[in-house]
Amino acid sequence: MDDHVLRGMAKWPNVPAVYGWLTLDRRGQWLIKGERVANPAIADFIGRNYERDSDGSWYFQNGPQRVFVELEYTPFVLRAINTAGAPLELAAHNGAKPHELRSAWLDEHGSVLLETELGVGVLDDRDLDVIASVFVDANGNALDDDGLDRLIDTAQRGEDPDLWIAYRSARVKVGAVGSSEAARRFGYHASPTAPAGHPEA
Repeated sequence: MDDHVLRGMAKWPNVPAVYGWLTLDRRGQWLIKGERVANPAIADFIGRNYERDSDGSWYFQNGPQRVFVELEYTPFVLRAINTAGAPLELAAHNGAKPHELRSAWLDEHGSVLLETELGVGVLDDRDLDVIASVFVDANGNALDDDGLDRLIDTAQRGEDPDLWIAYRSARVKVGAVGSSEAARRFGYHASPTAPAGHPEA
């Protein structure tokens, strides 16, 4: 977190949290009351001070105040920053660059979820063509378009496909997950709610 944020937390430790103001959309954009945060400096500030509490809710620490985040899908949105055919490299919506791919999933809509040391993130849909180039079979062989389409269809039916992602020196198995199950499976709250009696902010 930024130093001045930490100082504010120490100086004013009991500021009521805010709910229902800030949203993270499926393309990694911050929205305040439905309006996109267009100022890069503000977006970067939010991203640098984005954290998870012990209950699995994500928030932006704005000085002494926690602003809880409504998630359109997952706590992170990932971009593939490699070119098609190059080794997979990822960057999160807040600028963090994960180094460990722990699991990979396809949901019923064909969205790709990747679990890294940061947490779980949905791949930005603009990068599906890039990640298609790192899908492989059990032996590490590239797949043709028809074969890949069949395996994606399998995952969309809720069945685990015979599909892997080539990542660095390893292959990571791709599983099937329902979009409605993601929050429970990965331990986060998509819609944090204020506790009873919480003051209006």
